[in-house]
Amino acid sequence: MNRSALPGDPPGGRRAMAVWGIGVSVYFVAVIFRTSLGVAGLDAADRFHVNASALSTFSILQLLVYAGMQIPVGLLVDRLGTKKVLTLGVVLFTAGQLGFAFSPSYGTALASRALLGCGDAMTFISVLRLGSRWFPARRGPLVAQLAGLAGMAGNLVSTLVLARLLHGIGWTPAFAGSSLAGVVVLVLLLLFLKDHPEGHEPEPFPHRGAAYVRRQIAASWREPGTRLGLWVHFTTQFPAMVFLLLWGLPFLVEAQGLSRAVAGELLTLVVLSNMVVGLVYGQVVARHHGARLPLALGTVGATALLWAATLVYPGERAPMWLLVVLCVVLGSCGPASMLGFDFARPANPPERQGTASGITNMGGFVASMTTLFAVGVLLDATDDNYSVAFSSVFVLQALGVSQILRLRGRAARRERERLVASRVETVHVPA
Repeated sequence: MNRSALPGDPPGGRRAMAVWGIGVSVYFVAVIFRTSLGVAGLDAADRFHVNASALSTFSILQLLVYAGMQIPVGLLVDRLGTKKVLTLGVVLFTAGQLGFAFSPSYGTALASRALLGCGDAMTFISVLRLGSRWFPARRGPLVAQLAGLAGMAGNLVSTLVLARLLHGIGWTPAFAGSSLAGVVVLVLLLLFLKDHPEGHEPEPFPHRGAAYVRRQIAASWREPGTRLGLWVHFTTQFPAMVFLLLWGLPFLVEAQGLSRAVAGELLTLVVLSNMVVGLVYGQVVARHHGARLPLALGTVGATALLWAATLVYPGERAPMWLLVVLCVVLGSCGPASMLGFDFARPANPPERQGTASGITNMGGFVASMTTLFAVGVLLDATDDNYSVAFSSVFVLQALGVSQILRLRGRAARRERERLVASRVETVHVPA
């Protein structure tokens, strides 16, 4: 058998870092745009004259579009490659951010956020696929965590920079000016990004229409590792996503009596904690594959414990030290959600990686969307009782943990079987 016809592990190196860095920069900008509403929630309520439920609809619609696009985007990435999908994504999320800047009414603002969510949906799966095409498989967990780290850096920019611009120069200049970042990454993407290194082209496979789509989805879903990845992502990501995307600032200002400046610092702490924990989780899982599930479940347990302590703390408000610890622990939610991809990745062959990642990535965003809606409705129903509203977090955590425990045994057995089969196949490949 001709080895040159069978591309092995990609080599990695500086060239890989440069190309992958362009893809990550696209994701970085997408997260800035995605989380921009988190620092503008109170301003949006005043600008469009809406209550808590209507305000949450902004983020819910954005996440609904995002979650609904995950499987189609995964299929597109598997079929068309990274560059084409990322290009379309940049155009859409930049148009959405620009439209949001000039929206004269609640309805047009909703449409702009939906467009932004559609473009945003095309970024992360594409970046994961780009990493798997340019770096050796053993680097997969670390590369995924670094991509998540770049996303949190985007969150940090929206928390620190965009928030100040918003209150300094106003709504339209701040959002319109930020949209220029989308133009910059689009130029870099078109000029320099490549789907894979030379000599490592994936084997072509014919498109078979709807039958191909059904087979890709069904084959990915049959793998217990894909479903386990979805539920790990579902259970770990949403507490921090809900906090950063919309309800954290109102909770800290209205329920805890903090100034906007102090609340912004606590949101920044969540992001900084995420970045540090992401590096730690990536290194741990790269060295100890069996640490994936303990890390995920430990994160869920710590998050539930700190939320419960904050919400039931005796007295009118929780002390600052407890809010600081809560924000530090919430920072671990993003890195823990990345572990979901470390279950789905080894469960699927290269030609299904995009589809499997799309299924996994739906989990956290479905949970976030559900919780955003529940918190908004409960706030309106209870006259802004945040303790009752945020209790919805525990319901989804309990559901997710039950599914993780149900699937973990089957996923582990299937992963061992694939590993043994892969070793046997390698032994029998002639030189």
